[in-house]
Amino acid sequence: MISHLGINRTDMERAGEFYDRTLAVLGHRRLLDHGVAIGYGTTSPDFWIGTFDGIGPNREVHVAFSAADATTVDAWFAEAVACGAEVLHEPRFWPEYHEGYYGAFVRDPDGNNVEACCAVAT
Repeated sequence: MISHLGINRTDMERAGEFYDRTLAVLGHRRLLDHGVAIGYGTTSPDFWIGTFDGIGPNREVHVAFSAADATTVDAWFAEAVACGAEVLHEPRFWPEYHEGYYGAFVRDPDGNNVEACCAVAT
C-alpha cells in the first residue's frame, strides 16, 4: 500500500552509515544518492532519508522494517547497537501486538524509533 517513505535527517553522513549497515542485514541497500536524499530498497528506493535547509527539528517517527525471521531481527538489532543506536527494546515476542510477532526497537542517530520485525509461526 505504501509507495515509499521518507524521513528527515540532521546528519546525512551519520544517518547514511547507520542505514547502510542496518538495512544491509535485512537485504536492502543504498540505491540512489542525491546528496540531500538517499534512497534504499531491494529493487526500487522505497525508504528515503533526507536533509533540507530550514526544516527545524524533527518529531520522532516510527519505522518498522520487515525481517525474514527472528534470527534476522536479532542480527539487525546487533548491527544497530554496533552502530551506537540507543536500545529501546531488545528482541523478543510481542504477544500484545499479535501471536508470533517478534521485534526489536532502537533509536536511530536522529532519535527516531526504528524496528525490525517478523511473524514467527507458533
